[in-house]
Amino acid sequence: MDTTAHQLYKDFPTFLRKTFSYKVQKISLNAGFTCPNRDGTRGWGGCTYCNNQTFNPEYCRTEKSITTQLEEGKRFFAHKYPEMKFLAYFQAYTNTYAELEGLKRKYEEALEVDNVVGLVIGTRPDCMPEDLLRYLEELNRRTFLMVEYGIESTCNETLKRINRGHTYEDTVEAVRRTAACGIPTGGHIILGLPGETHDSMVSQAGILSDLPLSTLKIHQLQLIRGTRMAHQYDENPADFHLFTEVDEYIDLVIDYVEHLRPELVLERFVSQSPKDLLIAPDWGLKNYEFVARLQKRMQERGAYQGKKYKDSEKRIIFAEDKFTAE
Repeated sequence: MDTTAHQLYKDFPTFLRKTFSYKVQKISLNAGFTCPNRDGTRGWGGCTYCNNQTFNPEYCRTEKSITTQLEEGKRFFAHKYPEMKFLAYFQAYTNTYAELEGLKRKYEEALEVDNVVGLVIGTRPDCMPEDLLRYLEELNRRTFLMVEYGIESTCNETLKRINRGHTYEDTVEAVRRTAACGIPTGGHIILGLPGETHDSMVSQAGILSDLPLSTLKIHQLQLIRGTRMAHQYDENPADFHLFTEVDEYIDLVIDYVEHLRPELVLERFVSQSPKDLLIAPDWGLKNYEFVARLQKRMQERGAYQGKKYKDSEKRIIFAEDKFTAE
C-alpha cells in the first residue's frame, strides 16, 4: 500500500474541506456550565485529571457573553484568513448539562453571530436526555452540528478510578442514540491513564471502532498542576507511565491507529497545555511538529490506519445491553 502522508490516516482537515466549501475555524466557548461529577449528582470534584484552564483561550471567560467570546475569537483568527467562517465550539465542562430552554438560548445565540456556520458541542455520555436529543436532531437539519463525547476509556475500572461518574455502557448508548439521529458524533479518548498498559490501550481501538463515531480525538495523559491526579502522582508515581519520551508515545499511537476502522476521521493525536500548568510530559513540540514526526514514523513502519483492524482473535462488542466476546 502507498503510504503517502494523506493516506496514512483519515485526517480532519480533509473532512472539513469535504464538508465546507470555505475555510472554517473552531472558536472555543465557556458557557458557564458545570459537570454532574462536580456538583454531587454523579460525584464531587470532577475528573481527577481535569483543569479546564488548560484548554480555555484568553477570550474564553464565563463573565463574557457567548456573542462577545465569539466576536473576540473571530478577531483573534481574522489575520489568518479574512474570509474564514467559524464553528462555535462549546468546549468547557459539560455543555448539555442544563435545562433545555437555557441550552437552546445559548446555542441559538451562537448561531446568530455573523459567519458562525455551525456548532460543536462537547459533553458527557450520561448527559444527553431525550428531549435535548430531539432538539439537536432538528437543529442538525438546519446547520452543521457535531456532538463530541468524552469517552476517555472503554474500561469501567479506569473510568471509576478517574472519577468520571459514568460507565462505558453509557458511552455506547449515547453514541448510538446520537448517531441514529443523523448527527455527526465525535469521541475523545486519553492514552496513558493509570492502570492501563500498552496492550490494553491498543485493544480499546477495536472496541471503539464498533461505535458509529464520525471523528476521534486522541489525547496523551497530561499531569496538570492543582489536579487530584497530580496529588496522586506525588503520592504514588509508580502508578503512572507518563511517556516522557515522545517516540514511545508515537509508537503507541501508531499501534492504536492501526487497530482503528479505516473510515474513522482522526482529529488530533496530542493535547497542548499552558507551560505554567503542565507537569509532564513536556516534549516541547507544537502540534504540527508532532504530526510530522508521527507521519515520518508511520512511513518508516509501513503503518496506516486500519492495517490491523479486526486483527485480534477476540473482539468485544456491545449487544443487547451486555458485553460479549466473539
